[in-house]
Amino acid sequence: MGIKTVAVFSESDRNALHVKFADEAYYIGLSPSSQSYLLGEKIIEIAQKSGIDAVHPGYGFLSENAEFAEKLLNAGIKLIGPSPYSMRVMGDKLSAKNAVKKFNVPMVPGTDKAVTDIKIAKSEAEKIGFPILIKASAGGGGKGMRVVHKTEEFEEQMALAVSEAKNSFGDGSVFLEKYVSKPRHIEIQILGDDYGNIVYLFERECSIQRRHQKLVEESPSPIVSQEIREKMGEAAVNVAKSCNYSGAGTVEFLMDDTGNFYFLEMNTRLQVEHPVTEMITGIDLVEQQINVAKGEVLKYSQNDLTINGHSIELRVCAEDPDENFVPSIGKLTKYKTPQFPNVRVDDCMEEGMEVSIYYDNMISKLIVWAKTRNEAISLMKKAIDNYKIEGIKTTLSFGEFVMNNNEFVDGNFDTHFVERNFRKSVEINNTDQISALFSAWYLELNKKNVVLPLITEDGKWSNRKNI
Repeated sequence: MGIKTVAVFSESDRNALHVKFADEAYYIGLSPSSQSYLLGEKIIEIAQKSGIDAVHPGYGFLSENAEFAEKLLNAGIKLIGPSPYSMRVMGDKLSAKNAVKKFNVPMVPGTDKAVTDIKIAKSEAEKIGFPILIKASAGGGGKGMRVVHKTEEFEEQMALAVSEAKNSFGDGSVFLEKYVSKPRHIEIQILGDDYGNIVYLFERECSIQRRHQKLVEESPSPIVSQEIREKMGEAAVNVAKSCNYSGAGTVEFLMDDTGNFYFLEMNTRLQVEHPVTEMITGIDLVEQQINVAKGEVLKYSQNDLTINGHSIELRVCAEDPDENFVPSIGKLTKYKTPQFPNVRVDDCMEEGMEVSIYYDNMISKLIVWAKTRNEAISLMKKAIDNYKIEGIKTTLSFGEFVMNNNEFVDGNFDTHFVERNFRKSVEINNTDQISALFSAWYLELNKKNVVLPLITEDGKWSNRKNI
């Protein structure tokens, strides 16, 4: 687009690709994000010194931080994203639910207020009926979330959820929802301008997850009919209208095994999986974000948008799928991306670079496009086979497993796909209970700022069984 770019970088990101590609780059602090990428005031200071017009926040760190958005506004700098008001309304799950109520958007049965009192919460849970999902009001990424199957487990799981929510988000508020036992995770991409025009760019299927984190996404969904697509799209547009949304955003839904769908939340930013939408619509979402931020009117009406073909994305993360997706860090001794038509790699690594322990361990997104879903699956297999990464473990092998799995190929899967199909015999029993105990122990240590020596110098975990 001919726009000059300014990058900020932390100590461990000195050689990162975004630093190399930018016209200017500025050191912002030490490797921990709390000492670098989360320093909003410092980012604004650098922005003012370098004379920039706007900040694109990506999809992490301060991307959904209303306070940062407001400070940018006060400094006369445009955020390439929604208003602080929209962020605040949708940033809290309870305020989001209240905002969309008047638009008759379907929602999962549950509490419409935050609860912290365990006895009151237990009473509410019994009214809703088990199984229950306890969710952090200010949360995301699976943190502060617990599934409770019976009354006897409720108090312990509630205490764990509140503790984790406090430590992760500084807010221990939680709410309760009816747990949908075989859910599909379907999301709708929306795009709005400053003049009230909002369109939806169809759905993405995001049900292949581990620990509530997506691993494989595709568009369109293999189970969403045109009738449901239109209903979900209309609901997503209404969610955006409820908070005067402008820019690119995503409205997330749960769908049960009978086709009913329920509003989950809205992400007020670009999603990691935005490329699959770009591949089937031919629309560059980042370009549209920038155009909207410049004050332009949307160039598309709903009737202009059509689905062309099928796209699948695999998140290539530095994790060992065979060891319950534990992190894998170290040097990329070999790194070669697949080079085929209709294969796209959005990455941040080069051969010889180190995978950092400080940030999200996704090193790339592998995206394919084809005329049909079956052809897209075949192309993804070919792309995975020709993606060469050595020195660390990655989720490429998991992607290969998914593409060859009958449930996935048939489109007959839900968010429990990984637990049902990929739980390895090497795992210890009662994983969920041990995970909960470990989380509680870790959070208590974290309060005391204790650094846990879980990863050795060669990038491997120390004795996990003893842990």
